[in-house]
Order: sequence, then structure tokens, then C-alpha cells
Amino acid sequence: MYRFLLTPRWWGINLFVVLAIPFCVFMGMWQLGRFEDRVQSHEQAEKQPDPSTRAAKPLDELLPVDKVTSGRPAVATGTYADQFLVPGRELDDRRGFYVLNMLRTDSGKALPVVRGWLPGSATGARVPAAPEGEVTVTGDLQASENSRSDGVNARGGLPGGQIGMISAATLVNLVPYDVYDAWVTLPEAEAGGTGGAMKPVPAAAPEGSGLDLKAFQNLGYTGEWFVFAGFVLFMWFRLVRREAEALRDIELGLVPEDPAAAPEDPAAPALAPDDPASPDRDVAGTPAR
Repeated sequence: MYRFLLTPRWWGINLFVVLAIPFCVFMGMWQLGRFEDRVQSHEQAEKQPDPSTRAAKPLDELLPVDKVTSGRPAVATGTYADQFLVPGRELDDRRGFYVLNMLRTDSGKALPVVRGWLPGSATGARVPAAPEGEVTVTGDLQASENSRSDGVNARGGLPGGQIGMISAATLVNLVPYDVYDAWVTLPEAEAGGTGGAMKPVPAAAPEGSGLDLKAFQNLGYTGEWFVFAGFVLFMWFRLVRREAEALRDIELGLVPEDPAAAPEDPAAPALAPDDPASPDRDVAGTPAR
């Protein structure tokens, strides 16, 4: 009864099922692995001491920024140069902006330093000037932001002197010197400005190290892929069953193999060609030409 599974049409259906189910299972396991990695990273981060409480080290010893060095105090010496404002940043449920200055070091490269946060709009804001002369700053190290970072404005179109993303890729196009692929935020911001004393910007946890919404999205995608695999198997079983039932009905004579060749109803009267009601005669009863 199931010999129809070897027909060319069913070969295509079977091949699709054989390929689709392992693919769905593989993708589900991959998403589950991503979720488990995030859980493990979160557990390891909780066991580690707060990065900001560890001893400060020179900036070059902590680069490149990774999950271990992110948040560590970094020390850099240089002179402040260009200043930028980073609008649309929230702190303590209030909307404001970061005050960022480029610290040019002896190596010739500049380190972006977030000196603090002020409430309100960055457009037309008066901010405190950066200290003059050579300074040594100690700030919590952060990786360059990307389009997925919180508060980032990747649309562009900001006024001059403002940036939407703190990253070397953005700043290198605005300043005539090289920029470190990292930035620091001062744990104790400087006083001044029309909005009062600048507030320090706390360091953010490294991306992918916590049980955030993305982690639970991975878990949700895991369930979706397994559901897809079950749905493919269910639909294949249903198609096989329907085909087998149709063939059984044909064998039992319940359904003709060719519906067009079905015999006429013997109870229906046959119309002779000479019958006036025959479709071969016109309305007047004469044979149609």
C-alpha cells in the first residue's frame, strides 16, 4: 500500500523532509548552545570580583578590550584635545548627554574619555571646559560601541560637535589623529556646567556576559526550531496517511481511479437523438445543423 512512497513525486517530498528535520534540529541546538554560553558567562561574571575594584593598569596592558578587561581601571596620560557631546543618553531615568574629550597620549593616539553626564539637550548646551595641560586619568575601560549598544544613535544627522556612537570607527573620521579602539569613563566626574555638577557614567557590563533579553531570545528561538521540526514530521505523516487512504478507497471501488470515466447514473433517462428534448435539436424540434 505504501509503494507510492517510491514514486518521483514522493521522492521529492521525502528528500525535503530528510533535509529539513536535521536542519531544524541543528539550528535549535545551536541556539540552545548560545543560551548556555550566556548563562555560563553570567555565572563566571558573578564569581569574579567587581572589575572597578581591581588595581589600575596602564591602558596598553589592557588592550584589546574583552570580557576580562572590560570595566578594569585603565591609566593614561596626555592632553585633552577635541570635545564632543553624545546626546540621547539616560542616567537615573533622566535623559541627557555625555561629555566626551579626546585625550592625546604620548604615542600619538587619542583615547576617548567620557568626563561625565549632564541632563537636558546637547544642542546649545554649555559644558565645563576640560583641564588644560598634561593630565593623568584613571577610568573604567569600555569597548567601542556598536549599533546594538544601548542609547546609540546610528541614524546620523546630528549637529556639528555631536556623535551618536562612541567608537574608533566614528571618531577617526572626525579628528586628524589615530584613535584607540576603546574608551574610558571617569568614576568621579568633574564639577561645573549649566546643569550643575556632571555625574559619572557607570561602566556597562561587557556585551554577551549577562542574562539579558538576547539570552532569552536564543532560548525562544530554540523552541521555535524544534517546533518546526515536529511540524514538518507531522505534515509528512498526514500526507502519507491521506495518500494511503485514497489508494485504499480506489482498491475497494469506493472512488474510481479516473473520475472522468465514472459511469452515468443508470436512473437518469437517456435522450434519443430524435427526441424533441434532445440537445441535438433546436427549439423548433428540427435537427440542429
